[in-house]
Amino acid sequence: MIHARITGTGSYAPRKVITNQDLEKLVNTSDEWITERTGIKERRIAEKGQTTSDLAYEASRKALKAAGIGADELDLILVATMTPDMILPSMGCVLQEKLGAKKAAAFDIYAACSGFIYGLSIANAFIKADTYKNILLVGAEILSRFTDWEDRTTCILFGDGAGAAVIQRHAGKRGILSTHLHSDGMFGDLIQVPAGGAQQPASHETIRRRMHFVKMKGNETFKAAVRALEGVVQEALEHNKVNPEEIDFLVPHQANLRIIQAMAQRLNMPMGKVVLNLPKYGNTSAASIPMALDEAVRDGRIKENHLLLLEAFGGGLTWASALVRW
Repeated sequence: MIHARITGTGSYAPRKVITNQDLEKLVNTSDEWITERTGIKERRIAEKGQTTSDLAYEASRKALKAAGIGADELDLILVATMTPDMILPSMGCVLQEKLGAKKAAAFDIYAACSGFIYGLSIANAFIKADTYKNILLVGAEILSRFTDWEDRTTCILFGDGAGAAVIQRHAGKRGILSTHLHSDGMFGDLIQVPAGGAQQPASHETIRRRMHFVKMKGNETFKAAVRALEGVVQEALEHNKVNPEEIDFLVPHQANLRIIQAMAQRLNMPMGKVVLNLPKYGNTSAASIPMALDEAVRDGRIKENHLLLLEAFGGGLTWASALVRW
């Protein structure tokens, strides 16, 4: 049986750290309040002049090295991001040039925090159709540039980073077993950046009203996330006829510790089987799953033939799951 298999991972986070104590100096908040409600202790922030493609490049180099292939062997580059360097050209093309991947087609995936799993689905389809053999999938974000550092409800959440995976054709039982994608635009107003697109182009007024920053309705988003994730996780298990106890690791989108704990509880899964780096990086959107995955692969927790359940929820609204035999 032919599967699309992740053969190498990589990640990168900027050096600059902003702790909860640092945020106490900016807005009316506290380390205790942030930790209790989110589980986040610190987040990484890109330096001035550092771009999303810079982060993606560093993560990609590590993933390519781990997979044992060169950039010139890539057929396709997929970049999941909602914070590209610019509107045009795409991040995929910018990254292709930086890597020197002359043979690769390249495009972006715009599915917010679910972007990496959406990318897995696309890569899986291309490989099973025998269209491409060597695919680079990257999740990369510089959310700090779209964070309102005067808004205590959102500035505590987000961080910057990138994660990458090389996905190749594999004959055997290991690889992507299934992916499950969903969206509901009816609830798009729960998480949005109101201005900067064609509907409300940048103007003095949109800047004055701080409309170029992430706006989020926290309580409604939390409830929607738990409902959606419970359903899409169950969908992956039922599709593959897998019981929760057969899962070796849950690799969730790192958005909120309470959401992650709720999912683990519904799966009757101890937190020791959950890959968690949220306290260190915060919510890095499309980068969070590949960053967590790379961390667990490199420290030896994830081993050959482990069964991994990936799940994510984000703006759009979008949500998704994937079952992977490592």
